Amino acid sequence: MQISKKFFIWIALFGRLVISGIEEAGALALFGIRGIINIFYPPFYWRIFLKSLINIGYLSLPVVALTALFSGGVIALQSYTGMAQYHVSSAIASIVVLAVTRELGPVLAGLMVAGRVGAAMAAEIGTMRVTDQIDALKTLSTNPMKYLVAPRLLASTLALPFLVLIADILGVMGGFTVSIIKLGFSSQGYIASTINAIKPIDITIGLVKAAVFGFLIALMGCYHGYRSRGGAQGVGAATTSAVVAASILLLVFDYLLTDIFFAK
Repeated sequence: MQISKKFFIWIALFGRLVISGIEEAGALALFGIRGIINIFYPPFYWRIFLKSLINIGYLSLPVVALTALFSGGVIALQSYTGMAQYHVSSAIASIVVLAVTRELGPVLAGLMVAGRVGAAMAAEIGTMRVTDQIDALKTLSTNPMKYLVAPRLLASTLALPFLVLIADILGVMGGFTVSIIKLGFSSQGYIASTINAIKPIDITIGLVKAAVFGFLIALMGCYHGYRSRGGAQGVGAATTSAVVAASILLLVFDYLLTDIFFAK
């Protein structure tokens, strides 16, 4: 009898978790749909949009650039370590450019921006929530979704592909620099191998991933900040949740998009 009671308690707990997860997913989906709809209906707050575009794109450039540059160099070193054993080190240029454009450029740039921008969005909007500034916007007949969410969603979706394009270039440059200076490759041969390996579709898919990642980062930052409660502690929890959720969703959608575009 005691075992049966514990079993039903665990079943009830599992049911609550499932229902809670479904409710959270539904609330997030509705929040995202409302944010997208508000992009296309006036008024649109261009000042907030441009400010967010600079904050997400221009101010995130140093950390994304450094990450991409050294990641390309690391890929070249690690590839050479394994391929030299099988005398196929000539394929390093192809590996570097494909790895950077298809995967590491979008993913690493997304994770860096999620840590920097997603946290900032959640903290800013969360602070406005706990200090009743969002309620004040409503009393001034200003739609908070239009003023706070829609410009950030659009700015992040547009900014991340540009960051990823720069990350792709610097990642390939990092691999090129290490291969020429440290591994003794011919610069002409390396460039020729890179050009032969890369295809426009590889770059395009990486940029599509970047746009999706940018939307997810802004969505998580705005959503968790908008729903934060409980003063400074609630804002801190919302900031952490935004970064963790954005990072997980980036990796999940990276797999899904890769499966869609590259699965045979």
